[in-house]
Amino acid sequence: MPIIVNLDVIMAKRKMSLNQLSEKVDLTLSNLSVLKTGKAKAVRFSTLEAICKALDCQPGDILEYKKEEANNL
Repeated sequence: MPIIVNLDVIMAKRKMSLNQLSEKVDLTLSNLSVLKTGKAKAVRFSTLEAICKALDCQPGDILEYKKEEANNL
């Protein structure tokens, strides 16, 4: 998937655990874990806004687009 989730990187820079972030954004640990591991298929803007507010960052700090390379056969 060409969208990379850097939530773990930003959390580490802010020295915030998943438990702490879960409490601040009022999301379950399992939902945040799915997002953090890049397994989420979608994210609500309200969730993204709450995470950015809690981590004092921009959406682009959390989400990154990486162009897929074409397979040369």
